[in-house]
Amino acid sequence: MDLTGAVLSFALLGALLTITPGLDTALVLRAAITMGRGPAFATALGINVGALAWGAAAAVGASALLAASTVGYTILRVAGAAYMIFLGFRMIRDALRRDDAGAESVPAPVSATFWSTFGRGLLTNLLNPKVGAFYLAVLPQFVPPGADPLATGLLLALVHDVEGLLWFTLIILGAQAARGFLARRAVRRTVDAGTGAVLLGFGVRLGLSSN
Repeated sequence: MDLTGAVLSFALLGALLTITPGLDTALVLRAAITMGRGPAFATALGINVGALAWGAAAAVGASALLAASTVGYTILRVAGAAYMIFLGFRMIRDALRRDDAGAESVPAPVSATFWSTFGRGLLTNLLNPKVGAFYLAVLPQFVPPGADPLATGLLLALVHDVEGLLWFTLIILGAQAARGFLARRAVRRTVDAGTGAVLLGFGVRLGLSSN
């Protein structure tokens, strides 16, 4: 398999994984509905920078070192689980507070900066060792014989990032097109509660996993 074939094969796998509903999609969709297009794109960019960092780490072998270190992996796993549970609890709490405020009340606009939403997406990915494990397991399978592992690994991770940004763009634009419906108080509250539940579920599962 030459480099072109490797990139095309990995792009197909990456596309299938990208459109599979998961934590990243939930975070971007929630940002698009509750905060708007700018914060949603910032969240998506943070997620993709985190994925690119994991891809680079896998390419240079840092992920392999992490996988070999039980203590290091456990620390990262617990930190990631705690962060996801914290975010999930806060989103559910905010949704319940808006519910208790009364049916006629309108939630105040959510203030967000580029760095706060970018950082949320970035940390969610960087503190998830499962992302590193995926790149560690998959990237080496698509490096052609004789190719530079670092350059090829970064190229493949970048391909996956581009696919992710395209997918997130579709999600954000779709949410904006339906903003009249999605801006309703009950919908926003449901999105917050649903995203919070997803984060709690991922956090608990990550915390309880042993590998």
